[in-house]
Amino acid sequence: MTDYHFEYTECDSSGSRWRVAVPNPAVECSGLPDPVRGKECTFSCASGEYLEMKNQVCSKCAEGTYSLGSGIKFDEWDELPAGFSNVATFMDTALSSSEGKADSCNNSSWTPRGNYIESNRDDCTVSLIYAVHLKKSGSVFFEYQYIDNNIFFEFFIQNDQCKEMESTADKWVKLTDNGEWGSHSVTLKSGSNILYWRTTGILMGSKVVKPVLVKNITIEGVAYTSECFACKPGTFSDKPGASGCQVCPRDTYSEKGAKECTKCKEEIYYAEEGSSACIERPPCTSKDFFQIHTPCDKEGKTQIMYKWIEPKICREDLPDALTLPPSGERQDCPPCNPGFYNNASSSCTPCPPGTFSDGTQECKACPAGTEPALGFEYKWWNILPGNMKTSCFNVGNSKCDGMNGWEVAGDHIQSGAGGSDNDYLILSLHIPGFKPPTSVTGATGSELGRITFIFETICSADCVLYFMADVNRKNTNVVESWEKSKERQSYTHIISKNASFTFTWAFQRINEGQDSRQFINDMAKIYSITVTNAVDGVASSCRACALGSEQSGSSCVPCPPGHYIEKESSQCKECPDNTFLSIHQVYGREACIPCGPGSRSTKDHSACFSDCLLSYVKDNQSLNYNFSNLSQVGSLMSGPSFTSRGTKFFHFFNISLCGNEGKKMAICTDNITDVTLKDMVAESEDFSNFVGAFVCQSTIIPSDSKGFRTALALQSNSLADRFLGATVETVLENISIKADIFPPSPSKIPDVHFFYKSSTVTTSCENGRATVVTMRCNPHKPDQGELSVPSSCPAGTCDGCTFYFLWESAEACPLCTEQDYHEIEGACKKGFQETLYVWNEPKHCIKGVSLPEKRTSTCETVDFWLKVGAGVGAFTAVLLIALTCYFWKKNQKLEYKYSKLVMTTNSKECELPAADSCAIMEGEDNEEEIVYSNKQSLLGKLKSLATKEKEDNFESVQLKSSRSQNI
Repeated sequence: MTDYHFEYTECDSSGSRWRVAVPNPAVECSGLPDPVRGKECTFSCASGEYLEMKNQVCSKCAEGTYSLGSGIKFDEWDELPAGFSNVATFMDTALSSSEGKADSCNNSSWTPRGNYIESNRDDCTVSLIYAVHLKKSGSVFFEYQYIDNNIFFEFFIQNDQCKEMESTADKWVKLTDNGEWGSHSVTLKSGSNILYWRTTGILMGSKVVKPVLVKNITIEGVAYTSECFACKPGTFSDKPGASGCQVCPRDTYSEKGAKECTKCKEEIYYAEEGSSACIERPPCTSKDFFQIHTPCDKEGKTQIMYKWIEPKICREDLPDALTLPPSGERQDCPPCNPGFYNNASSSCTPCPPGTFSDGTQECKACPAGTEPALGFEYKWWNILPGNMKTSCFNVGNSKCDGMNGWEVAGDHIQSGAGGSDNDYLILSLHIPGFKPPTSVTGATGSELGRITFIFETICSADCVLYFMADVNRKNTNVVESWEKSKERQSYTHIISKNASFTFTWAFQRINEGQDSRQFINDMAKIYSITVTNAVDGVASSCRACALGSEQSGSSCVPCPPGHYIEKESSQCKECPDNTFLSIHQVYGREACIPCGPGSRSTKDHSACFSDCLLSYVKDNQSLNYNFSNLSQVGSLMSGPSFTSRGTKFFHFFNISLCGNEGKKMAICTDNITDVTLKDMVAESEDFSNFVGAFVCQSTIIPSDSKGFRTALALQSNSLADRFLGATVETVLENISIKADIFPPSPSKIPDVHFFYKSSTVTTSCENGRATVVTMRCNPHKPDQGELSVPSSCPAGTCDGCTFYFLWESAEACPLCTEQDYHEIEGACKKGFQETLYVWNEPKHCIKGVSLPEKRTSTCETVDFWLKVGAGVGAFTAVLLIALTCYFWKKNQKLEYKYSKLVMTTNSKECELPAADSCAIMEGEDNEEEIVYSNKQSLLGKLKSLATKEKEDNFESVQLKSSRSQNI
């Protein structure tokens, strides 16, 4: 061992360099060798060789070591290799500076797990960084597992100026299927390259994200390798010049740099494949064996067999050790599953086409006028059905490969033992396609079939059961998952498009890195699986079908779209107007379901839709609405909201109020979880993250929240895929609107409510989701108006199942009628008068009838009639005054005569007056007539009022003038 070592200087502009001697650390020495010209900068050795610096020649690696020649490989992750670093940040710029937020990510990092390195599980942003300087162009290659779209995984490269390289413009890494390792490679340019593996968790709920796993990082393009790498423990290299190391087989081990593997003493010790040491075998317990049922024999019997979990690692000869229970107990076989029959053999056979069986009897032909109800119903588990498979997978090793993940157990199928507690125990069912019954071939409803299964989980740890669906073998997505123990329950998933499906159940006892076998008794059980309308299914019963004409015999024929089967004639008959055909029942008139209020059926009676027109009668007044201008998709962004760790996000909604004759126009997509979106536009129906509905929702994480260049859209789902109706009532099909969900409308115009339903059933919404869009007339908000959610429920829902939206717009006002305006008459000017028409205020209508034009009519002026009236009034007043004076004068004369007569009578004591006493005085008239009356005349009344004397009860004499009568 010398006190110095050799290194190359930096390359000069001509591509040359020098080999120099450099003292080792903490060593002082003199007399170092002189520099000599070195190999050209682009020189490199072949794989399995290294550059011996003293003589500058390539030499083969010794046994127990390996070399990639011009590359570096990182396949050992017991600790973080030299040159790698972790950087953790909380990327929400709005909160990262707040107290505690930045520090909360200090413990978040990539964690070595032996054969691979694991990313963070929280919502921090963590980067695994490695810097390499290349003398020539090269590449980087790594294997990874990325199954959870709640964590974002990027790989990109920066140069020494911290600018991203063009080779990583598409930096988002694709998702992988459960249990599969994907690979990713990127070219590297000469010079400095800083490699980033960056993950960011999005904790939108209580579920913990599944971390990203990375292994076998290989960098090609290093100019030379001055030494070989020792084989890691559990591997060996038995030949010089090896470019890699081999894994030690089972029950052997090796230490670092081994030339060969050492065998364990098998009776006492064992070792897994690739072990670095032998482990003492423990006593056998009940966790080390399991039972299975053999296939039925010709006598209809099955045997219960007990087997050791392979590989067997326990000892039976130790104290308190259990031995394998005796096998061979015979039991009666369960019957065949519906649609199958026992043909006097040990197996069940599918019924031939056109026949059916309940599983206990021979197959029978369907009666005339009926057809088989195709599908699958698995409820007896003696053997695994032919279209199902089971397997075991572990992300860190291959020790459970080849094992059965699930075992049949008579009346149920249960998860198997596996190799360790963190294994994925997988059960899959393949269905090549779905189609409705023959009689409803033309139906285009939202449901083509459904899969229903009954299950339970029994767990003492944090187990998880996943239910996943793969469409056309493109990508497996988790449909639903259940954590910890769950009581026996049923779950249904609706199939809405005809495609090839693979349904997968994956059970994992714990999600931890270590390989243990502590929770072997934790298991999942599935009691039955039912699939309807499967194209290659069998029949357990028959259903009515439509018959052809007499010429075609009694064979079933497909009904045209929107036709049901009439019970009396078994012929196809079209559903009445404004009804739609049920996908579940096509027999009888009741198969045609009436559309809700304010809706009409499509031409093929496959669904009901709104034409955006609605009429309503209130207080003998008809209100007509036209929402056509709001039929385009409306959008609403509510929030912001924050996760428990402070990540900011928004709820984004798209609403297609009326659709397009039943076609759902609102679209939501995930833009990050699968970056192949740009390649899926032409086949969007198969894109698993593409959602089309009347109302859909996405979760939006703004670009400033996680440090991304663009906003992220994820968790897209449908809130409404079926239109129920539009009405002013607040209840429709058990969907009710709370009175205080929105503030009351300031106008007297009633709100119109659009009701929708979603067929998607979740564990929290057993009846599916419902949506109500309330349309409110607001003249102050023109055009598209404004969409909002309840202030008490910023996510649009308070229970996660029923969503409420308020849409205020002038376009939501009723159409104008003649009752919405009044007329105003103008003044008469120069013989003409104008009549104007104005809207009632406040105006709460739109479009409809228009205001009538201004009307002009002839008229008489007010001055002329005023003069006529004044003249007539003056003449009448003069006449009345003259008459009053005349009659007053006459009355004075009569009083005088009467007074004189009374005085004469009293003086003569009733003597008759002399003839001259009643004589006519000179100048008096002689035309009066004497009238005796007890009734006071009008003049008498006037006299009594004038003289203000008390009224006496004496006989009055009225002189009736003939002259006055003439007047």
